Amino acid sequence: MNKTQQFTRSAVLLITLIAVATPSARAFDGPDTSPEKEKELLAVLRSDAPASEKAIACKNLAIYGSAAAVADLAKLLPDPQLSSWARISLEAIPDEAADQALLDASESLEGKLLVGMINSIGFRENAKAVGSLTAKLQNADADVAAAAAVALGHIGNAAATKSLRAALDTAPADVRSAVAEGCVLCAEKLDSQGESVAAAAIYDQVRAADVPMQRIIEATRGAILSRNQDGIPLLLEIFQSTDKKLFQLALGTVREFPGGEVDQALATELNRAAPERAALIVQAMADRPDTVVLAAVVKAAEQGPAAVRISAIDALQRVGDDSCLSALLKIAVDETGELATAAQQTLAVLPGQDVNKEIGALLPTAEADEYKLLLQLVGQRRIPVVDEVVKALDSPDRSVRAAALVALGETVSLKRLSLLVSQAVTPKHPEDVETAQKALKAASVRMPDREACAAELTTALGRSPATARTTLLEILSDVGGTQALQTLATAAKSSDDQLQDTSSRLLGKWNSVDAAPVLLDLARTAPAEKYRVRALRGYIGVARKFAMPDKERAEMCRNAINATSRPSERKLALDVLKLHPSVDGLKLAVNAMKLSTLKNDATATALVIAQKVGGKGVNVNALMSAAGLDKVKVEIVKAQYGAGATQKDVTAVLRKLASNTPVITLVSGSYNSSFGGDPSPGVVKQLKVEYRINGKDGKASFAENALIILPMPE
Repeated sequence: MNKTQQFTRSAVLLITLIAVATPSARAFDGPDTSPEKEKELLAVLRSDAPASEKAIACKNLAIYGSAAAVADLAKLLPDPQLSSWARISLEAIPDEAADQALLDASESLEGKLLVGMINSIGFRENAKAVGSLTAKLQNADADVAAAAAVALGHIGNAAATKSLRAALDTAPADVRSAVAEGCVLCAEKLDSQGESVAAAAIYDQVRAADVPMQRIIEATRGAILSRNQDGIPLLLEIFQSTDKKLFQLALGTVREFPGGEVDQALATELNRAAPERAALIVQAMADRPDTVVLAAVVKAAEQGPAAVRISAIDALQRVGDDSCLSALLKIAVDETGELATAAQQTLAVLPGQDVNKEIGALLPTAEADEYKLLLQLVGQRRIPVVDEVVKALDSPDRSVRAAALVALGETVSLKRLSLLVSQAVTPKHPEDVETAQKALKAASVRMPDREACAAELTTALGRSPATARTTLLEILSDVGGTQALQTLATAAKSSDDQLQDTSSRLLGKWNSVDAAPVLLDLARTAPAEKYRVRALRGYIGVARKFAMPDKERAEMCRNAINATSRPSERKLALDVLKLHPSVDGLKLAVNAMKLSTLKNDATATALVIAQKVGGKGVNVNALMSAAGLDKVKVEIVKAQYGAGATQKDVTAVLRKLASNTPVITLVSGSYNSSFGGDPSPGVVKQLKVEYRINGKDGKASFAENALIILPMPE
């Protein structure tokens, strides 16, 4: 970015900053072309209002302004504070008067203000300014001369073009880059108007000039594209350049090049380029999928340096088709390492309508490694050739059978799921059982009708040997749904210890609240205590981790407490109430305090919940008193309210309010009101209390305005 561009963009940023920083200024509040709005804004410019408000008025005049605003805006152009704001409005006003105001100002200003005027003239493409701008190409201030050059480029008419071309060879070094930029802009305009020959001549002049590489790159790109097909020789010349930047330019330009002739040229260049460049060229070829010379890419994939081959194999993922299949299969089978891996990856996604059909057709006659690879592709591409894949299950080669099982896992339909069930339950080859089970799981979880799939697996469970039942239950758990849940529930209540163990474990991990009723039933009726405990813990886990209404969660915790006499599980239920504090949970915790084995934990839970839900429509004092907490003796030793070194002694206030429960209710929900004022305005404060309950010392801190519940000292 040159300095003139920086200056203009900085002005735009300042507009935004001032608009945010000056809320008193009238900002743009919607489209309104009424003259009254314009008059209101002009009145601000003519007044003694601060510069910030005038700046906002200028900004809004860019929306509402007309020729009537030009004179007032022109008066601000020499003002260092408001010049850029005025220019932004003048740039937007669609009237020749704005052009003239900017041009007039450019004749009397200097330095950055002059650069700004020139930028605005260029933005508006004012053809009448060409003479003035041409003269400024000779300005002693390099920034001014450079701005003039770029502005002439934006104007881009014949006179501007002539001035810039004449100045290209004679301009000082610190201005020449901008002159070249202006020439490129003129050439682009000519090319867009169909004057490609004239444009090419300008591009060539810039390429031959003593200008920075960036300008040469811009001009070279234009020189190639403006010549259309006649630009191919120059493009190839650039491809062979030793300059890396020019080579990168060629890679980018070829992607824009029209027609198919360049593709053959690229294929030729691919054969003679150094490996590191050839690898990049083949990617550029693949980015032209409509005209790419596919045979050249395939040839590069088949032979040559490894880096080029890998690049070409990768490129076939975008431009390949069934004609590339045999070459890729050969590479995948015959080669090793990166080449084989790259070919296998491309085969898995090779485009083309007939690729799947060809793979299926090759299966019956394929042998050895190619046969195994084709089976893998059937699975990866999900090609529906189940009958051919099933034949591979009789292969003496374990790796072939494994590939076939994996393929079936990805392709078999619900109607033929029994093929995998039999392999997973009673395999012909015991060593295949693990692969078969994984394949059955893969097939089951992708079935669109999970209830029908679960029914099929449930039927299989009833006739399966004990060694396979655990696997089927685990797959049912992964499938999910009503049928699967019911099957696991039935198995958990069977007389088979293995089924009880597996099902209760899986139900405890069920990923929805649907398992809650089943788990609660098992917690009450499972044949063995260890499974009742496991089910109850799973039930509590459901209450802990899933979203649900407060009443429902509290009811689940109540059920858990009532379903067992074990303190450990009851405490887990209390932990759920603390994790999800609610009024319903507080009431349950208070009620649980009546249980002798749970009193201390329930009391702690109630205090924690009360601290969090105080003020939410529940009488905390009444609940605590009902639970028997009114029998404690509370003594306030010391109480301070404040922040840092600024503390207010509120001991007397708390002593007056303390009762025979750990809960202290203030006269107001606000600490400041209750304690007679704010000791540290604008600062977050704390209440620190030293106390005794039944003769035992305790300390506690409370965030500002928190409910005051003194923890029971240990």
